[in-house]
Amino acid sequence: MADSLTTADPLYPFSAVVGVSDLRTALLLNAVSPAIGGVLARGEKGTAKSTIVRALATLLPAVDVVAGCRFACAPAGADPDCPDGPHDAGAPAQHRPARLVELPVGATEDRLVGALDLHRILAEGVKAYEPGLLAGAHRGVLYVDEVNLLPDHLVDLLLDAAAMGRAYVERDNVSVRHAARFLLVGTMNPEEGELRPQLLDRFGLAVSVSAPRDPNERAEVIRRRLAFEADPAAFTAAWHEADRDLAAQIVAARRRLPHVVLPDAELTRIATVCAAFGVDGMRADIVVARAAVALAAWRGLDAVTEDEVRDAARLALPHRRRRDPFDAPGLDDEQLDRALDDARQQAREQPDKTPPDETPPDQTPPGQDLPNEKPPNEKPPDEKPPDETRGGPPPDPTPPDDGGGPSGGGADRPQETGSTGQGSGQTSVAASDPTYRARLLAVPDARTTGHSGRRSPAYTRDGRTTAARQPDGPLTRLHLAATLTAAATASLARPSFRVTAEDLREAVHKGREANLVLFVVDASGSMAARHRMRAVKGAVLSLLRDAYQRRDKVALITFRGADAELVVPPTGSHHVGAARMRDLVTGGRTPLALGLALAVRVLGIERLRDPRRRPLVVLVTDGRTTSGPDPAQVTPALRGVATVVVDCESGPVRLGLAARLAGLLDGQHLRLEDVSADALRGVALERRAA
Repeated sequence: MADSLTTADPLYPFSAVVGVSDLRTALLLNAVSPAIGGVLARGEKGTAKSTIVRALATLLPAVDVVAGCRFACAPAGADPDCPDGPHDAGAPAQHRPARLVELPVGATEDRLVGALDLHRILAEGVKAYEPGLLAGAHRGVLYVDEVNLLPDHLVDLLLDAAAMGRAYVERDNVSVRHAARFLLVGTMNPEEGELRPQLLDRFGLAVSVSAPRDPNERAEVIRRRLAFEADPAAFTAAWHEADRDLAAQIVAARRRLPHVVLPDAELTRIATVCAAFGVDGMRADIVVARAAVALAAWRGLDAVTEDEVRDAARLALPHRRRRDPFDAPGLDDEQLDRALDDARQQAREQPDKTPPDETPPDQTPPGQDLPNEKPPNEKPPDEKPPDETRGGPPPDPTPPDDGGGPSGGGADRPQETGSTGQGSGQTSVAASDPTYRARLLAVPDARTTGHSGRRSPAYTRDGRTTAARQPDGPLTRLHLAATLTAAATASLARPSFRVTAEDLREAVHKGREANLVLFVVDASGSMAARHRMRAVKGAVLSLLRDAYQRRDKVALITFRGADAELVVPPTGSHHVGAARMRDLVTGGRTPLALGLALAVRVLGIERLRDPRRRPLVVLVTDGRTTSGPDPAQVTPALRGVATVVVDCESGPVRLGLAARLAGLLDGQHLRLEDVSADALRGVALERRAA
């Protein structure tokens, strides 16, 4: 049974959470078999993602650990590499609840994996290591809220540890490693940005969570929440038996897991389904197989059936079928049915030859929970008749709302409905030209440390070493040569050579940073003339794709008629910007100055929110202005901001207004046809520093 976590405030009971059946199932499957690889919950804010994850830890079986071991080593079979070891076979044991460790968004690499105390290592010769959050989560749950806001290198470290079951700390020829096996759960709001497909693929299961649309279900959510807030102890006690039954079912499913058979026919069905969806690599096939076996164990079955394969595919494939960075994850149920029909036909043609006593390959010992919502005092699922046990939690009837727009396919794009002349009040929606690889646009070298990324040169935590300096805080990046040089110089006045704290030097790295790319797009009637907007949309979408690949934040301002509009506030959700750009309405007069003024206000607000992220303004216009004030009145406010003016003027007679505007902004002038990397490869923005 699971002991309750020791906490000052009672946790909301797992069984009392309304809806989110897919998320509940995914969590419980990973509780039964951690080898599945964790859960990613995608959804809008206020959908109980954090509540149910925190409640999960109360269901996990308690663990026996070596007393005093900071790395939660088991008394039987302690980790031979444990930094607190070696542990004696008869070392005293401690029985404690499984832990839930939360990784905050602002965590550093040292906080995650642990840190070596370089001061003690160099000055005292002691191998001192301070464990990180991965050590604390060993044999428990590691919960990462807003995982999409974590720096990519931290997500890589996190997923590598989850996949290998070990954490590594490497610092200047000093290495520490320890066991780190945990149930990884990440939550994210897609509106705040997407994870890279490579990182999405590392999560075993992914679930889209949305608020219920049924008024009765929403009312029940409110009713239970108010009852919990009024008397947490009484509410928790009312659901205690339901949670206890779920904990018992987790234990029973873990014991049953190694004996569940995966027949050859179902293995072929899994391969057929994954091939039908065209997923990359073999991770999807393996995850579906592991999840199907865990589902069978959860349902009390001796062998996997087609029902388990279908339910496992629904959880393991949606986030692996994206073919374009701007596609929102999802699964086509009709395509899944067709794939299952094909596999069924193959099974009839090739009867299953699995021996009756065959057992599946070794499974990693199960390690977390799978809850089913049920009222208090209901009997454990293991006591249900076989027909009821097979069902499992029903799928969430509400379709996922990922906040995204159409995918990158041409069939989803709006068709061109006409063009409008300059000054006309008519509007139109133009299709876009195909996207292409955009040239690199960058801001000048930074003098301060920026956000790690792939766009502009800057001082970062990674990259090539360019200098050394005395640390102004904890030393994490030792510059060994500079440290020894400083110690040797200081030792001239000492009786012997030794390294002191004053001699330590840290390395200064120069790499690349991620920026805020603010697109300011002219959507007036002059831009719609001669189908010019098709090429403009293709260029902006190509630059948006480039910003996605370089891990930038993006924002989109459009101006036409009598006003300018912030269509997409600064965000990491690039597919939202792509959807808005494809649906962009054009027509009307050209208030160029209003678009620039709105850009100044957006940059000012964002500078207060995120002062380390430098902006890059991409102004897409032909330079004409037919309404509002003179742009020359606004351009001084943008001086000092890296700016690229993409000149959309076309035709045999060109006025050169966009080039003149680039001069006023002290920015780079770039013709529309030169946005492609094929026209000019890898040319960075050349402008003088402010």
